[in-house]
Amino acid sequence: MATGRWVTVGQGSAARRKRSGREAAAGRGPARRALLAGACIAALGLTGCSRVPDTIKIGVAQPLSGPLAALGQDMLNGVRLAVDELNQSGFKVDGKRVTLEVVAQDDRADAATGKTVAQQLVESGVVAVIGHLNSGVSIEAAPIYAAQGIPQLAISTHPRFTELGLPGTFRLVANDNLQSRAMGSFAATQLAANAYAVLDDGTPYGKGLADGAAQQIEAEKRRVAVRQSFDDQTTDFKALAARLQQERVGVIVSTLNDFQVLALIDALAQLNYTGVSILGGDTIKTTDMLKGDRKVAAIYATSPVLEAREFVTGRQFLDRYDRAFKKAPAYGGHYSYDATYVLSAALQQAKSADPKAIAKVLHGINGYAPVTGTMKWDEKGEQRYGAVGVYGMRAGQWELRMRSDRW
Repeated sequence: MATGRWVTVGQGSAARRKRSGREAAAGRGPARRALLAGACIAALGLTGCSRVPDTIKIGVAQPLSGPLAALGQDMLNGVRLAVDELNQSGFKVDGKRVTLEVVAQDDRADAATGKTVAQQLVESGVVAVIGHLNSGVSIEAAPIYAAQGIPQLAISTHPRFTELGLPGTFRLVANDNLQSRAMGSFAATQLAANAYAVLDDGTPYGKGLADGAAQQIEAEKRRVAVRQSFDDQTTDFKALAARLQQERVGVIVSTLNDFQVLALIDALAQLNYTGVSILGGDTIKTTDMLKGDRKVAAIYATSPVLEAREFVTGRQFLDRYDRAFKKAPAYGGHYSYDATYVLSAALQQAKSADPKAIAKVLHGINGYAPVTGTMKWDEKGEQRYGAVGVYGMRAGQWELRMRSDRW
């Protein structure tokens, strides 16, 4: 696909930035301004002098390298697909034909790198940013975008992202408060057991989600016999498996990563204690986790990222995605695709490429999202139509069991 303008930039050199700064400064003198003003006045009688630029840049900040590269690339692909379609359609803002351009950055799923690439996107002149994937990165980058009034549309789920009080933070899916209630409610009401275990990976995301799930389980009058934190690399679970057996735990609620849960299953198998059900967050809703199928009583996962095939127009999106990229989506590309369309509508309603004007429109828009239906945000930037699904592992694949926006 060659119709859209795609620019993927790296860290860049200080020398290049300094040189471009000097060149820009050289063109801002009185003579330059007078020339531009004269040209505008001369053209006014013919076509008018539009304040909308010929090219409008949309930033994308995602992990494009490392363990989460497939997820980040999927988010980027969703934006690129939408941009290509919009450019092919003759997209206009305030009556003027414009070209949308994607400026992509690799945040490496790292907060410090995320701050650096956020500043680079600001300097490149983007009007909005679709990113980041990781909550910790989004939270650190958000003030940098906010300082320039640039709206940030993130799939990050930690509640703190929208609790920063910044005017341009917008979440694309439900947050972890709803997901933790979904985990706790499903575990307590659908997976009844005499004793529960709640485990987390020690990260702000994992610990917060697990804490909320544990509170919900206890609110349902169920007993949490084991509540334990690990780091996100631990794979030695022999001691934990023995404790789970001793406490006769029947349901394990976990925000550990997929490879960690697989290691835990192996430890349980060594004790011949596999009659347990495991309920995880979206960190285990992966193809690798399917290796655990039928090794324990049941495996479930919750996720605020609902699959494209669950929506009425999802099949058409999947077909277009496959034609463009020769592979299936890995994560939430349909959300970034929809976000790009809603952003394009905000540009048209604002009749401007000014980031602050775009952010103002986004706060009031009820935007048409081609796959998921509609995107609308409350005053904090929370997605009003976010929902959490519960998926069960069956015959080597994940199948939707139930979903709700309430729990």
